[in-house]
Amino acid sequence: MNADIAAGIPPAAALFHSLADETRLKIVQRLARGEARVVDLTAELGLAQSTVSKHLACLRDCHLIDFRAEGRQSFYALTRPELMDLLASAEQLLAATGHAVTLCPVSGSDTDPGAPAEPIGREALAATGGVGA
Repeated sequence: MNADIAAGIPPAAALFHSLADETRLKIVQRLARGEARVVDLTAELGLAQSTVSKHLACLRDCHLIDFRAEGRQSFYALTRPELMDLLASAEQLLAATGHAVTLCPVSGSDTDPGAPAEPIGREALAATGGVGA
């Protein structure tokens, strides 16, 4: 394997690992529509505060999101709008492969392969007036 390619694999694997969790993708999708507080995310996603905070910390550690403090509240937002381009490309790849990856026994997907995927790329952002709309 080419040394340049090999050097890029660990960071790429880390990025994809950070996005490999359905909850983190839901958080990214929600933040693509605009800022949110932990309390907003827990209510909208139906998750415990500790779960949301854990996933926000992961996304923050990867520099994909950040927060701004306002008084005692923290407002989280995406820092990298190109993340939505990556997710839109993933949607195109899934469509091109007939969502075969959801059927892969190695992927460990718990989702129903027959269920339509909810869009999380640029198209979803444009529909909601988010980044790049």
